[in-house]
Amino acid sequence: MIKRIVIQNYRMYRSFDFVLTPGLNVIIGDNDAGKSTLLEAVSLALTNRLHGKLLAQELSPYLFNAAAVAEYIAQLRAGKAPQPPEIVIDLFLDESAATAALKGTNNLLGEDAPGVRIRVAQNPDYAAEYADFIKTPERVTLIPTEYYSVEWLGFSGNGITMRSMPATASLIDATSIRLQSGADYYLQRIINDSLEVRERVELSVAYRGLREDFSAQPAVERINKELAGSQGDVTERDFKLAIDLSQRSTWESSLVPHLDDLPFAYIGKGEQNCLKILLALKKKLSAAHILLIEEPENHLSFSRMNRLVRRIADECDGKQVLVTTHSSYVLNKLGLDNLILVSATGAVRLGDLPPGTVDYFKKLSGYDTLRVILARATLLVEGPSDELIVQRAYFDRYGRLPIEDGVDVIDVRGLAAKRLLDIAKPLDLRVAVVTDNDGDPAAARARYDGYTNAADPEARITVHLGADADYPTLEPQICAANSLDHLNGVLGTSYSSVDELSEYMTKDHNKTAVALKIFSSDQRIVMPDYIVEAVVAAHEG
Repeated sequence: MIKRIVIQNYRMYRSFDFVLTPGLNVIIGDNDAGKSTLLEAVSLALTNRLHGKLLAQELSPYLFNAAAVAEYIAQLRAGKAPQPPEIVIDLFLDESAATAALKGTNNLLGEDAPGVRIRVAQNPDYAAEYADFIKTPERVTLIPTEYYSVEWLGFSGNGITMRSMPATASLIDATSIRLQSGADYYLQRIINDSLEVRERVELSVAYRGLREDFSAQPAVERINKELAGSQGDVTERDFKLAIDLSQRSTWESSLVPHLDDLPFAYIGKGEQNCLKILLALKKKLSAAHILLIEEPENHLSFSRMNRLVRRIADECDGKQVLVTTHSSYVLNKLGLDNLILVSATGAVRLGDLPPGTVDYFKKLSGYDTLRVILARATLLVEGPSDELIVQRAYFDRYGRLPIEDGVDVIDVRGLAAKRLLDIAKPLDLRVAVVTDNDGDPAAARARYDGYTNAADPEARITVHLGADADYPTLEPQICAANSLDHLNGVLGTSYSSVDELSEYMTKDHNKTAVALKIFSSDQRIVMPDYIVEAVVAAHEG
């Protein structure tokens, strides 16, 4: 199992260091946050392969971190002699008899531990050519990878091969299913690894027998006689059609998996993805097998995704699994306690959530927890009418809706806001809670003790409610902040007293309709102070 991953200068990661758990690791993050890069880095360090080819064959200047490249080029053009950037990916492994030969201090942390590393660095054999190349710094716009080489080493400093690698990895990315003779390279590899030696021999013998059967077909014999008649016109040799049984074209590349008599290439992408994941989970390998799954929800209906995610959760026992996802359903079902939030600067584990919160979201798996986790800031409100009013308050102040600034307004609708705050607090997320005072402001605020500190101006979680106990909910607060005539004009009503208008606005069947009129009106109203404070807190967060 992988205990820790340390990355230097690979793609968006200038410097990355994170500890993984032995079982499930659910990786989330915004677009371009580095989720796929993290899986790719793990696979690369364990296989020395990128996109199915050896890294040395796929080496590109664009694999290097852009900031490291810019710094290198700037120093060259300033007349300095900087050390060319290196890519290093270190995987720290569990200590065991199988990993003992990999133990050493040849890693970025200098720790005496077992592990493997990929290092892309300047090749000393090309030192003279490189020195000549950088004599004209203006020519250098990218890393000159022509002068680089790839090392695949243990922390012991010794080179390693697939045979000496104690851990294996399967990277499944449904967004890039590459087909080869009807089945992609990865699927073939899983099937091959799942077969015993005896079974592989039996398949090879049976496939070889097809040559005789094919050539014995009357139609084939007739065609081959006709081709033999052309001998001398094209070639002096015996010319005929037969099945190719050479090394590059044996049963491994010719036999194609079928589902309900359909070749693998012709079934839906969702089914292809499911098949790959389930085969990998059932793979006949040791517990050292590491499964890397890129967004398993791709191409799947909700019910199919439900079944697949349940199988992943059930079958991952004894395997280390890294899953990236943009689906709250996948996240909730696999467990918020397994969540890792990644960005270009590092990663944060959600930590120890209260058991009740984990169970709550597993049962309420459709709830969009990712909205809270991935938003720049969040406003939690207690109903659809509050959501509309808060959105209009934000628009009036900043000239655009909150979502345009990455601020999400979420109606908790009976979901305890504190469940979401259990997630937000360890991740240090910016959340502003908008709540009614229910006639007792002190008691309402006390409900959130432990999540926020009203005296701390830097608090990431803030609670906003009306200070006047005589106005327990949003609608009376709005009436108190605006004149009767103005509200009648905005709402198209003609009430003669504030109390009557407040009663009308507060009735359950009127709440959302009133809020919608305020949201849509070309006239502004004066928003209660606590609404404005919440909007400002979210915007500035």
